[in-house]
Formats: sequence, C-alpha cells, structure tokens
Amino acid sequence: MSQSKVMRAFLDTSLLFQMLYFCFSSAVSSSLYSSSCQSKGQFHLNGMHKPGDVILGGLFTVNFISTDPDLSFTSEPQKPECYGFDIIGFRLAQTMAFTIDEINRNSNLLPNVTLGYSLYDNCDQLGIGFRAALTLVSGQEEQVTLEENCVGTPPVLGIVGDSSSARSIAISTVLGLYSVPLVSYFATCSCLSDRQKFPSFFRTIPSDAFQVNAMIQILKHFGWTWAGLLIKDSDYGFHAARSFHSDLGPAGGGCLAYTEILPRGDDPAELRRIVDVMRKSTARVVIVFANNFLMINLMKEVVRQNVTGLQWIASEGWTSAAVLHTPHLMPYLGGTLGIAIRRGEIPGFRDFLLQIRPNLHHNNTDGNSMVNQFWEHTFQCRFTPPPGWVEAAGELCTGQEVIENVETDFLDVTDLRLEYNVYKAVYALAYALDDMLQCEPGRGPFSNNTCAHLQRLEPWQIIHYLEKVNFTTTFGDRVSFDENGDALPVYDIMNWVWLPDGRTKVQRVGEVKRSAFKGEELTLDEDKIFWNFRFKQPPRSVCSESCPPGTRMARNKGEPECCFDCVPCSEGKISNTTDSMECTSCPEDFWSSPQRDHCVPKKTEFLSYHEPLGICLTTTSLLGTCICVVVLGIFIHHHSTPIVRANNSELSFLLLVSLKFCFLCSLLFIGRPRLWTCQLRHAAFGISFVLCVSCILVKTMVVLAVFRASKPGGESSLKWFGAVQQKGTVLVLTSVQAAICTVWLVSASPVPHKNTQYHSDKIVYECAVGSTLGFAVLLGYIGLLAVLSCLLAFLARNLPDSFNEAKLITFSMLIFCAVWVAFVPAYISSPGKYADAVEVFAILASSFGLLVALFGPKCYIILFRPERNTKKVIMGRGIGS
Repeated sequence: MSQSKVMRAFLDTSLLFQMLYFCFSSAVSSSLYSSSCQSKGQFHLNGMHKPGDVILGGLFTVNFISTDPDLSFTSEPQKPECYGFDIIGFRLAQTMAFTIDEINRNSNLLPNVTLGYSLYDNCDQLGIGFRAALTLVSGQEEQVTLEENCVGTPPVLGIVGDSSSARSIAISTVLGLYSVPLVSYFATCSCLSDRQKFPSFFRTIPSDAFQVNAMIQILKHFGWTWAGLLIKDSDYGFHAARSFHSDLGPAGGGCLAYTEILPRGDDPAELRRIVDVMRKSTARVVIVFANNFLMINLMKEVVRQNVTGLQWIASEGWTSAAVLHTPHLMPYLGGTLGIAIRRGEIPGFRDFLLQIRPNLHHNNTDGNSMVNQFWEHTFQCRFTPPPGWVEAAGELCTGQEVIENVETDFLDVTDLRLEYNVYKAVYALAYALDDMLQCEPGRGPFSNNTCAHLQRLEPWQIIHYLEKVNFTTTFGDRVSFDENGDALPVYDIMNWVWLPDGRTKVQRVGEVKRSAFKGEELTLDEDKIFWNFRFKQPPRSVCSESCPPGTRMARNKGEPECCFDCVPCSEGKISNTTDSMECTSCPEDFWSSPQRDHCVPKKTEFLSYHEPLGICLTTTSLLGTCICVVVLGIFIHHHSTPIVRANNSELSFLLLVSLKFCFLCSLLFIGRPRLWTCQLRHAAFGISFVLCVSCILVKTMVVLAVFRASKPGGESSLKWFGAVQQKGTVLVLTSVQAAICTVWLVSASPVPHKNTQYHSDKIVYECAVGSTLGFAVLLGYIGLLAVLSCLLAFLARNLPDSFNEAKLITFSMLIFCAVWVAFVPAYISSPGKYADAVEVFAILASSFGLLVALFGPKCYIILFRPERNTKKVIMGRGIGS
C-alpha cells in the first residue's frame, strides 16, 4: 500500500473517531441539554439507494479514475469527480440490487422484512472507498436522535465489498472495532484471514493462499518445478509471493527462478529489465499475480523483445481480461492456464438488467448518477449538455433508448463470476438475518439465552449468525464460512485457446477445490487443453532434470533447492526412486546392481568343483590317488621281490596308503564349506601327513640302525627297531596328532564363515580355523617330524650304496619341507578361495614329491630293470650292467 493511501486512510479513521466521539458526548449530555447530535458534515458520493426495513451497504468500482476532494468537513458539499466508467463494476452493483429484489420476493426468506440497499462507487480509490464505508456505518441523516440507551437499528446491517484487498484491509480494520460485518466478493489477500486483526471480515472468494495452492497443484501436476513469479506492487502481490516462497518447495518440490514486482505506472526501463530477466531465465513457466492493466504494459515489452515459448499461469485478476484476448498477443499468451473465480448462474438477472431506466429515480440526483453514467456510456449521449455544447458534438439522452439495440457486454450473463460472488455475499447476510429472526425467546445464543431483535440490533450479533450460515445456491454451490471467515474455496481452471481464425476462446478445463473430507482436489481435462508449443504438448520447466534411480540429488551451495546435480550412488548403495535425496545401503548379503537401482544377492566365492581351478586340482588329486593305488598294486604284486621286502615292506604299504589319504584329503578343501567339511579337512590333512611323515621317519631310523648293526658290536641296536617297534612308533606319533586335532575340534572347532572383507561385492565362503593356535600346533607338529626326518636322512646320505634309500628319503623330505616353507607366506597373502587353492596345491605338491622321490626309482627297477631286483644287487655284492 502506498504511503499516500496509508495517510488518507489514517485521516479518514481520525474523522470517524471524531464523529463517534462527538455523538457519544452528545448522548451523555442529552439529559442536560438535548437528545440529539448534529452531523458536522457529510461525504457526497456517487451511489444508488433503495429504502427498506434493513439496509445492506455495498462498495463497487463503477469508475476507476477520480480527483480526490479536500478531506475536511466544510459547509459546502464535497463530491469527488469520478470518470472512466467501468461497465463490469456497474453490473456488480446491479447484481446486488437484483439479489435484494429477489430476496424481497421470496416468501420463505425474511418474510416480514424488506431489505433495502445503499451502494456507493469507490472510484477505485482507497480514500473514497473509506469515506463510503464511513458514510454507510454512520448514516446520512443530518440530525441523529438517540434513545435513552443509545440503541436502534444500525444504518446498515453489513457491507458487501470491497473489490480491492488494500481497501478491504483499511476498511475492515476500522469496521472490526465496531463489529460491522464486511463481506467481500473480490478481496483475496491471505492476510485478511487473520481473525485477530479482521474479526468482522468475510468473503465469498477464496483467499490468495488457496489460489497459490491451486497454482502449486497445477505446477505439481505437470512437473513444473522451475517457475518465475511476477507480482503486483500491493498487498495482493506481496502476500502471494510470500505464500509461494513458503509453500512451493514443501508442497510441490519446486522453487522460483525469479520474483519481480511489476511497476504501477508505465516504466519502460523497469519493464525492459523484467522482460530481459524472463528471456534469459531457463524457467519456461511464468506466474503472474496482477491485474489486466499491469499485464497490458508488460505485454507491450514482451512483444517488443519477442519473448515466446513461455507458459503463462494467470491469477484470477487477469484470467478473464478480454482486453488481452487480441490476435497480436496470442503468439505469446496462447495456451495460458488461469485461475478463475467460480462461474455461476443467476436466473432472471438478464431480464432485470433490461429493465434499467435512467428515469426510475428521477427525483434523486445522487441515486440516479450511476444509472445516468451507464446510460451515457452505453448510448454515447449526454443528459445535461456541458458548457459550450453544440448539437454536432453528440446527442442528448432521452431515457427511451433500448439497451438490446446496442452491442454491449453488459447483457452477457453467460460467464457470471464476480457477479456470482456478490450474489452469494448478499444471500449470506440475508440468511444470517433470517436465522437471527427465527430465534426462539429463552433459547437464544447470547447471555441469559436471549435473542437479538431487529429494533435493538447490534452488529456483532449478525456476525455470530454469519459465522454459522450454511445454505446452497440455486446453482448447487454450498456457502458457509470457516473459522477465518473464508468460504469453501473453489476455482475454475481456464485455458486460452488460440483458434485457427485468430480469435481467442477462454474455456474451462478443470477445477480445484477444497472439501472437508478429501482436502484439496485438482481435476483437469488434459485433452481439452491448448498448448501453444510446437508439438502441442506441455513444456518442460525444470532447473535440473530429475535424478533417475541409481543416483541421488546433490544440491549446490547458494542455489535454489530444485537446482542440483545427480550423483551416482556409491558401491553397495542404491536409490530406487526418482529424485532420491539419499542412497540406502544394501543388506549384508546383498550388493548394488550395476545401475545402482536395486540390491542383488552378492556373488558367492569359494573353490568350486565347477571352475577351472577346482577342476584342475580335483583331477590332480584323483590322479595322485590313482597313482598311489597303482604303485600299491605293483608292490603287492611284487611283494616277494628283494626291493619290496627291503627296509620293511609293511611300512612301504602303509606309506602308500597314507599318501593316498593325503591326495584324497585335498578334496575336502574344494566345494562350498560346510560344518563337517571344515571340521574334517584339517584333521584329515594333519593325521594323513603325520602318518606319512612318521613312516618316513621310522624308515630313516631303520636305515641308521641297520648301518650301525653292520659294524662290530652293533647287533644289539636292531632289537629296538623290529617290525612291532616300527609299527608302534608310527602309531604313537600319529596318535599325538590325533590328540591335537581332537582338542582343537572340541575347544574351538573350525566353522563355515562368510567373509566380506576381501571383496565388498562378494561373499567369500571359507572355513574359519577357530583357533589359530590349534592350527599352528597341527602344522608345527608335522613340520617337527618332517625336519627330524630330513635331518636323520641327511646324516645317512653318505652311507654305502647298498643303503641308498636314505638318499631318496633326504631328497623327498627336502621337497616336502621346501613346499611347506613356501606354503606359509603364500597362504597368508592369498585371499578367499585362493588360500584354499594354495593349501591344496601344497598338499598335492608335497604328496607327489614324496610319491615320486620314494617310489619312483623302485617302480622303475621293478618294471624296467628287473635284473637289478635281486638280493645281491640290493646288498651291493653284484655288479649291475
């Protein structure tokens, strides 16, 4: 609101207080002096009046240009000069007159009360509208006679108006102090819903808060998250902007690319700057909270800069502005979606308009002025010739002209919107009065269950009933007010269609409303919407494209919320919705898909029989087992030959069997680990190898004993290495390993383990050893026996050739020790299944080393050099060829 308007409103308020104080003082002193107070002066305004038992006031913009008179009271009447006749404003005033006539004819509503009206032209000025409101609440009588208790029917029951939010704020601020109801048909500022500041304000048009929500619903429906906002330089625009900034993000997930205030006058430089902002912005949707006058100025610059490709969203202030429906603006405004006041039907209204005649109130100059202005505007004539008038300058009005003979929008009642709001506002006051008059004595809502009476009526009593009013119009719309004085909100969604012949058609394509049960509902018939774009489809208006599943939004500092980057989810995390703010981690046994949009079971890894490495090791293990069986068969077949019988053939057979077990135990390390395989694999491996190494150790000891026995006096050494002692030694040494395995399995048994430390996207199935100490003792015991065997064999390496098996044992144990020494670091550094593969390889390598080194030369002699398989040769007394 401008500073000058605020000042005028303040002065008018001061005048009101002066008048009230003067009358109050006169009433107090009436017993001493007189029972009446004299009006200090009057405002002379352009109006229409009709007498009645109860008077309803009305404020309408019949003219939109005025010259303000002096604000002070003088002896000479002060009347503002208003011009710029607004035919729509005059039709709104006639709507109120028609509604009151219709109510008076209705025997079911206010049957014993006749309504009258006093309607004033506010000339689209705050000061004049304020004076009109003061005139309505204070009355026009020059002398007011007061009863003893200062009671009586108030000058007006309530006021229908004003059309402007700024004027309604100023007027309602004062009327609220005295509980005079003001029912507006066009003031949409959401600030007027504040019941603390405006306790007597009601309206039949939805507030801007709902209009903003309606627009946000449209933006959300079409996925427009990036829009520009242009507002009027008034409370109407400022409160709308505030609502957009607070509600657009949470409700629609969008944000504003820019917010600009349209200049009130013709400011080419500012308009050029605003349109330049629109042209450079990436927002393809422009929301405008303004009126048709501001839009005309704006569109001149839009056309000059040729800014096309925009989707306009219009507030109810200019959605139906016919002045913008011109062919040269349609390349820019075609396809506009607008919020429009609910259209209604008023039966009989056109016939009432046809009955208007300027001579009906010929005796009342003030009451006739509006109709006279309408007549002169419509027929382009004058009732009173101005000074210097000549006949050629125009015709004089006769009052007998026929309205139907003139092409005018005044008689078009097919699109009644504001008129329908006025209609509902008048009926709301009438129903409130009717409910009040039907009150039963002793059952009233006021103190001591009293009722209000028409002769002793106080305005706040009407407000009580107005808050509870609930009726349905003939058009089928229910009218009631919520706790803030707002009617049930409903808006029509309009679309500007650019027809092939260049004309413009504004058609209804949907509605948005709020109900007590379903909340806000948006209904759109998209097939009817005209899109002023190349492919006849709604445009895209986003700051950043939606982030697809598999990514998350990363907002940049200092930028609006709907401007962001799409960052792929990291490994192991997913987002399965569009525009996800965060990526969620997959469960433990799951991993993110390559697209990062869903979790998939992790790949499992273990040394499998089906993979090449597993097949190779399995084949090698079985091959070694078969070779052991073959060698065992050869030895059994040639068991009576000297080379087999030499150095305890039973130990050789037992050694072959243990080697076969060594080959077979490697199979326990292949395949998915299970509890029994984990427990058995290391036990079988440990016992098999101890059995094998024990046999080799005993063989080495026997070689040394035989050599010592061959020397003089050494015969007694052989008694400690007989067949029984040899078998017993092997059994004892193997039993120690069996005891170690038993203690290990009982105290901390190996168990299957799902390891995710090696690979985040894989589950490595392995056997956890349970007790590292147990595993170390098992290997250490094998190593101890192996080192002892190797040492003894090394000491016997230089014995005569007749005892050359010691060399074979030395060589085999060197291979064994080398393999297992290399195994330890390789095992520790190998992850997952490769650790099992290293252990299997060590088992197979050491087993093959022992098998080839110990039995290879003997099999060669048995199979290919049988002539050397004699006792003489074995004892070293024969010469081989």
